[in-house]
Amino acid sequence: MPLFSRRSSLCLLLAGALAAVSCVAQNQNPPGPGTTPQAGPPRSTQEPSSSSRVPNLNPTEAPSTIPATPVQLQKSANPGAPALIDPAGPTVSLETSEAMFDIGVALNACGYDKGLDESEPVRKDVRSEVNQAAQASAEARDDRDKLCLFIGQHRLDDPARNLAQYVSLALYLTPPPALTPSVEEQDMPPDATAVELILPLLRQFADAINLHLIWVENHAAYEEATGRLHGPLTSMIVSTNYYIKTSASTYSGRRFLVVLEPLLSPEETNARVYGLDYVVVASPKNGQISMDLVRHAYLHYEIEPLLYARENTVDERMIPILKAVQDAPLDFEFKNDIEALTIECMIRAIEARTMDTGVAEVRVPPNLSHSEADQYEHARSVAVQKEEVVRQQAVNHSMAQGYVLTQYFYNALKNFEKNPESLNEAIGPMVYGMDISIETHRARETTFDMRGEGHVMGHSPQRPAQAKDLDVAELKLMKGDVAGAAELAQKALASHGGDAGQANFILARVDLMKGKIDDAQAAFKDTLTASKDPRMLAWSHIYLGRILDVEEQREEAVVEYKAALTVRDGQPDTKEAAEAGLKRPFTLPQREQAPGGDDKDEGAPPPTAPANAPSTTTSNQPHPQ
Repeated sequence: MPLFSRRSSLCLLLAGALAAVSCVAQNQNPPGPGTTPQAGPPRSTQEPSSSSRVPNLNPTEAPSTIPATPVQLQKSANPGAPALIDPAGPTVSLETSEAMFDIGVALNACGYDKGLDESEPVRKDVRSEVNQAAQASAEARDDRDKLCLFIGQHRLDDPARNLAQYVSLALYLTPPPALTPSVEEQDMPPDATAVELILPLLRQFADAINLHLIWVENHAAYEEATGRLHGPLTSMIVSTNYYIKTSASTYSGRRFLVVLEPLLSPEETNARVYGLDYVVVASPKNGQISMDLVRHAYLHYEIEPLLYARENTVDERMIPILKAVQDAPLDFEFKNDIEALTIECMIRAIEARTMDTGVAEVRVPPNLSHSEADQYEHARSVAVQKEEVVRQQAVNHSMAQGYVLTQYFYNALKNFEKNPESLNEAIGPMVYGMDISIETHRARETTFDMRGEGHVMGHSPQRPAQAKDLDVAELKLMKGDVAGAAELAQKALASHGGDAGQANFILARVDLMKGKIDDAQAAFKDTLTASKDPRMLAWSHIYLGRILDVEEQREEAVVEYKAALTVRDGQPDTKEAAEAGLKRPFTLPQREQAPGGDDKDEGAPPPTAPANAPSTTTSNQPHPQ
């Protein structure tokens, strides 16, 4: 096979079937005497299936891990509103979502069993109905297998992050059967775009098992669950507003939404911030959700705008406090963002002041004699002291975790409780009036815990604009928009502000799709120099090994496959691909001859198989993700 023909086929095999259109357009007729350029076939506008995409080897950032209390808060820069947000609706609402239900069904059908025994009965009922529908149809089972393959190939090492990406996507979907993003691609959260291509597979599976009918049959259980939670949620909102002396409708245009999804684990609660809107996704256990975690999210919803509106309240005077917590087991954000640390400490102080201590309240009956009243007053005083001990223990725990302003705010709130002013009025003087030298000294004298429990709300710093551009570039590449992906990657490199490793990795795959193998090799090598991402490094070595195999440089190819194994990215597909490359050289499939057995155009790539056609390639081909 001439070198050009071999490289054209290599473009198809390494970049995946998605790249076929681009490869054909670029290389259908190699330059040479007497050749006439011909246009390649038009690019398909349909979303590719999981079996035909370029591997997503660099998952985007997701909310921080919360080991002790797995609640995730992701903030998205300039996002559109989630699909469930009704601009004309109430400020606070409790909802269910059929789109979230469909995503939950997909996860449960593909091995998501966490918290199953603690979940509401409807979760097992739905799983049983879905399984019966799948067993009744070979087509449905095949669709389920494709869905599970996608989920397996996009599984993240951190279970909380893994769930969060699908929750994020579900919040931005239109109702079934459309199940399409409700905002433009660039306005979606980065973790949602990483799994957006599950949608065509989910729509196909949902249609095969008539998932909408299963939703309708079980919707009464969802309504019953929301009915049970309406009272406790309302009580929590009222009591919180009463303490901070505000009303739920103070901030017009802002929404606090609780989404109930029993198909998810009760052990995991996701909380997200989209512009002005705060969304909590929770699953009930014994008819109740963790109201403490929802309250924590609601306090963020109420307090954050109060402090962010006073830019001069938190200033450089407080920087020494950040220096004092560098050895604390805090997440990166709290060690580098004084506003975030201040807000979290204030919320923890409010929680300590209003927590249920478990100490029985002593009520003094009326019409008691003097001696009897003294006995009750003494008992009440002892109970108050016991409550204070419990509250102070909570404060001490927060301090040891690194939230070193909790004690200050706990003391300040005692005075706040005695005065008529609202927190909106008091927060400025409370923060600005802080004696920084005293609090810095207190922080330096605090003995921090060795291990962090994780804060209740997992704030994630907003990603730089260049990082978001690269996320979009990855998605464009998955969908076959080679030019768009290349433009964004080049922009990130030129700005020197993005991830150079990810940008080079994108450009390397773009070059493969264009048949520029030498440029692709150079870009993969640049990726190895610039990147620290294990998965990106491992697959760069694998791609380089396959290129070298096709170029009949077996010894050098083996070196690359071995290097891929030494990276240890922890993903089974990486290990499988590298080991397959070591066992035998990467080979190209035999090209079908033209009718009559005369292969007249050696430069043309092999025809592209449909996305659902059986694979005819060898086991060490690129792993489709």
